[in-house]
This record gives sequence, structure tokens and C-alpha cells, in this order.
Amino acid sequence: MPSPHPPPATRVLLVEDDPMIGKAVQQGLRNASFSIDWVKTGPDAELALGNGAYRAVILDLGLPGKDGLQILKSIRKRGSDIAVLIASARDGVPDRIAGLNLGADDYIVKPFDLHELVARLHATLRRQTGQGQPALICGSLTLDPVAREVTLHGVLVALSRREFALLETLMRSAGKVVARAALEEAIYAWGEEIESNAIEVHLHNLRKKLSPDAIKNVRGVGYRIVVP
Repeated sequence: MPSPHPPPATRVLLVEDDPMIGKAVQQGLRNASFSIDWVKTGPDAELALGNGAYRAVILDLGLPGKDGLQILKSIRKRGSDIAVLIASARDGVPDRIAGLNLGADDYIVKPFDLHELVARLHATLRRQTGQGQPALICGSLTLDPVAREVTLHGVLVALSRREFALLETLMRSAGKVVARAALEEAIYAWGEEIESNAIEVHLHNLRKKLSPDAIKNVRGVGYRIVVP
């Protein structure tokens, strides 16, 4: 059976109303191989979070329409275990305590270093999945989501951002069939035009770099990575 919506490999929702900060964080996370969508208001955040497509949310607090703490409270009230990293200019101890007590996994104060934000996000995702060791392993193939490295038989394999995101998505559902739509979600953010044969091109390149038989096409269903 296919897995039409496996846990997204790197999909994150950014909730930030400051255009300068939002643009910088969006680009920085894309450079770190995350697939990221960006909304700027509280109501838009709640609408986006309703589809369950994200593994994490980076949440500002002072938002138009609805405060970030209210959004966080709503997330946890629904029973969602999505990773929540608050990124706010509110630097008082009471604010941080309030955010953590309402269910935030981490709290970072603006202005922050982008590399620290990425590191905290990775750490939060590892804790969320209970992974002491972040590496994904399929036989002689190893993918490290934190270092953004892939090795085959111990040799580094150079991958593009989208190739990495596709491989991570497949390896997180190793042995299962992943639907094409789920792979497209892993590599495209909102507003990006989806090219008709992009998935096939990226998978072709992955097979060339890994092995011709590393990724199987289950006709009419999706794709799966072969676990030795």
C-alpha cells in the first residue's frame, strides 16, 4: 500500500509578519534543505496548520489577527504533537515560561543567528522523533539530516537540495511506497510552479548517483527506496 502522506521529511511552516526577517529565514532554511512555507498572520497560520502537512512550525508571537501564544494553545488543545519553535522579540522570562508551559518545544529570542535557528530546529525534530542518532540508514546508504550529508559505502555523495529532500522523504518511509504527491510536497513550497517531469528527473539523477535499482517505480502508485 502507498504512503500518500508520510511524515514530511523537511517541511516547515514559518509564521512571521516581519518581511525582512521572514525572507531571510525562508532563504536560510531552504539553503539548509528544508521545504518551507511562510505565512504572515495568525489566522493564516491556523488555516495552514489544519492540513497536518508540517513536521515543525517556527512561530512568532506578535502576529496580526491572532497572537502566537493563542495559536500555540490551539495547536496543543487539538492534540497535535507538531514541533513548535517560538522565535520572538519578547525576551522576558515570563514570556519564555508562558510559551514553554503552553507546549513550545524551544524558544529563541530575536535577533538570532540563523545557524543557531537551524541547529535548534534540527535538535527539536530529533527529540520529537526520539532519535538519539539522527542518521537514516538503508543498508550501505546513510543520510544525516543535520550535517546534510549522504554517504554510500562510506563515500560522500553530492546531492542537490531537492535530490536530498526526495531521498530523505523516501528513507523516512523505507520499504513503503511513497505517492508522487508526497514527493512533490517535499521539494516544492507554496507558489512554486511544479514542473510536470521534475520528480522523474530528480529520481533519475539519484539513481545515477546511488544505484540504478536504488529507487523502484511502482507503476500508478508511487516510489519506494529499496532496503537491502
